Amino acid sequence: MSSPLSRPLRAALGGLTALGLLAAAGCGNPDAPDGAGAATGIVLADAYEDSTLNPIAGYSETGYSKIYDGLVRPAPYQPGVLPAIEPALAAQLPEPSADAREWTVNLRTGVTFHDGSTFDADDVVATYRAVLDPVSGSPLAGSFEMLQAVDKVDATTVRFTLKYPYAPFDRRLMLGIVPAESVATPGPADASPLGEKPIGTGAYKLESWRKGSEMVLTANPDHWGGEPAVKKLTVVIAADDNTRTQRTGAGEFDGAWLPPKLAATFADRGGFSVVAHPSADFRAVSLPTAHPVTGDPAIRLALNHAVDRQAMVDNILAGYGKPAYTPIPDSLGTFHNPQATFAFDQARAGQILDAAGWVPGPDGIRVKDGQRAAFTLMYFPSETLRRDLSLAFTSDAKKIGIEVNLEGVDRPQFRPRIPQDAGLLGGGDNPYDPDTQVYATLHSSYAQYDANNPFRNPGAYRNEAVDAALDAGRRSVDPAERTRAYQDMQAELIKAPSNVMLAYLDHTYVMKDGDWTGTRPVLEPHSHGVSWGPWWNLRDWKPGR
Repeated sequence: MSSPLSRPLRAALGGLTALGLLAAAGCGNPDAPDGAGAATGIVLADAYEDSTLNPIAGYSETGYSKIYDGLVRPAPYQPGVLPAIEPALAAQLPEPSADAREWTVNLRTGVTFHDGSTFDADDVVATYRAVLDPVSGSPLAGSFEMLQAVDKVDATTVRFTLKYPYAPFDRRLMLGIVPAESVATPGPADASPLGEKPIGTGAYKLESWRKGSEMVLTANPDHWGGEPAVKKLTVVIAADDNTRTQRTGAGEFDGAWLPPKLAATFADRGGFSVVAHPSADFRAVSLPTAHPVTGDPAIRLALNHAVDRQAMVDNILAGYGKPAYTPIPDSLGTFHNPQATFAFDQARAGQILDAAGWVPGPDGIRVKDGQRAAFTLMYFPSETLRRDLSLAFTSDAKKIGIEVNLEGVDRPQFRPRIPQDAGLLGGGDNPYDPDTQVYATLHSSYAQYDANNPFRNPGAYRNEAVDAALDAGRRSVDPAERTRAYQDMQAELIKAPSNVMLAYLDHTYVMKDGDWTGTRPVLEPHSHGVSWGPWWNLRDWKPGR
């Protein structure tokens, strides 16, 4: 495998670190016990695992599953253009009507599920109807609110009928397809046997799953794309970043997802390579509008000028990322507005607060009408990256007279506090179109707190101009009109920000040198870990240098 790239070359590649040159990337440890890491298998380490393996319950909405196939899937990344998709269970890319209200999908033939049953149109129809069925309680139902009906035309053709024109509907069709029989009886998706005993058409089957510990997948010899050369994939869960780093360095794993600063420690270590993928995954500080401090537009605007984003990228992300100002990154091509930025200007931030009546108190913390400019910022204590970004944000805020009190809060306790307390959040769940990237993040129709989906519009932001632009971009089928809508949306957002965007991450991974070829770059969403990274297309890897 090639050696790690230098920092200047990484920068020149614009985020495609290592993968443009890592044609010979791979892993394999012939001495590993039980053959799990032998020449035909690899062992990877991750911080997280999915709580369910049922697509109806929200698993792998963006097509990262190795167990299931969707109608389409992400294609390798090309910088500067809208990320592409390619057919999977669809024989060709979905075909829209002229008004984008009907989408016809011709299906691949000769496909079987892991249980031996034959895939056809009934399975597609049943999968999407289950998502829409209120009895399922699917967290994805809101993502398909534009879908009016899905119908079988014949055994190899499905038609989706929408409530209104929706140009990026094909980007919604990455969801894994399940056998119709598995959802024949209506019921809560989170109680389905598919959650622990998945039945897909994917390149890998689930062999075993010890929750919180280890998952083992084995190659599907009957996959429509051919049996993968990597026969066995073992994913070990090691939640703590530092522990995972140490165990990777000790040679326990063939690869791992690591935060940027920890991944960078392997850059000059023999036998390992650092691989970085571009992503639409951002980190931002949510600012609840219901809070007396964070709800003040002047506070929100001042904080956006106060934070030193470039220093965060350089020092906390070790250069693996870019400053972020709006939720639409430059990886979305012409939809990105490069003029929609905030100058790092703490003097200007102070002037904004002065003009709004926030005056410094005796201790330097500003006060307005008896209200101290102070609020709590929650972060996940197990994540070193969120902790470090929170510390940097707190330091920058204090320089303009705003006191931020940090609190490490585990996920179960974090979620119900989102309407009242700021949080160091991630976003970019579905970055293959600007609508899927930002609509639920900003539109006021999601401002009401939803315990099932608490990270949608977490600050309860409301802005009529932003809503209008989002709706125009969502419903137009004219590419130029859509581009204008999202450009305008970003311009409006800079005037009245919903939160404080900090950075877009390059997702960083460490790989042990080995003898596989076939890695390709891909634009990653917020979800990261070893389901993505250089292993996202593990099905295509081949032995040899």
